[in-house]
Amino acid sequence: MMVPLTLMILGVLAAATGPRLMARADWPDREPVLALWVWQCVVAGVLLCCVLAMALSAAAAWEAVRSPVFGFAPRVVVEAYALNTYGPWAGALAVLLAAGGAWTAVALTREVRAARSRRRRRRAELRRRSPLLPGEDPRGGRLVVLEGDRPGAWWLRHPSPQLVITTSALRRLRGRQLDALIAHEQGHVRARHDVLLHCASALADGFPQIPVFAAFRDQVHRLVEMAADDVASRRFGRLTIALALVQLNEDRGVFGPCPPQLAQVPQRVDRLLAPAARLTPGRRLRTTACALLLPAVPLLITFGPGLSALT
Repeated sequence: MMVPLTLMILGVLAAATGPRLMARADWPDREPVLALWVWQCVVAGVLLCCVLAMALSAAAAWEAVRSPVFGFAPRVVVEAYALNTYGPWAGALAVLLAAGGAWTAVALTREVRAARSRRRRRRAELRRRSPLLPGEDPRGGRLVVLEGDRPGAWWLRHPSPQLVITTSALRRLRGRQLDALIAHEQGHVRARHDVLLHCASALADGFPQIPVFAAFRDQVHRLVEMAADDVASRRFGRLTIALALVQLNEDRGVFGPCPPQLAQVPQRVDRLLAPAARLTPGRRLRTTACALLLPAVPLLITFGPGLSALT
């Protein structure tokens, strides 16, 4: 049972050390897109360790599973894993990991349904406050302006993307600031940040006892906003998007003592007004490659015995 245990130990180490190393690093705020990539690799590595350990343990415990797992692999490859020596714990580990996988699917399904329900409610509210004009195609993309005393802007993706902006936001923002806000929201849509947010929320809500998933959710919510800020700042400048953020949020009490979830706005403004130097291309490349090792190492550990038997 050496390979499944090695995978489980590796998964625990990745889950324990990944968030700590990212919390101590001084570069994620400077490179939010790269930080999102690293976080996804950490979580993918942890999940991959669990999936591969489950597959090998189930193959050792039940002959009915062994055939699909190993397929048409030569006998020498199957013998290299010594499945008959795993003992009775193989079945218990496989059942435990399978239950975790099933619960992950349930949590993700629940998150998707909740997101769809929220979208339906927001679309119903949009239709109530902004009814279609005679002859207007409901499936056509459009910019929707809503009467509202609170400034805001957001995208509704399905069935067709629509950018919704309140009249208060239009009164506060002028010219390039409004363009920067739209570019910020477009950055979210193009990068499919909503999918990443749903996956992070599903893992954190499904496994609240596992800190790596909670850290992943919290950091994703923060980093996607910074990444969208950078998209807007590259087109319209950092000062423009910073002023737009101040104009949109100055009445919400976020620039004084406020809850941690609201403290992200002044942090984003400070980051835009006093930008730190980006990482060098070489360091970005090295960090990307090192992050890729997190999901690659479990694969190497899993297929290592079989490849060694073939050589």
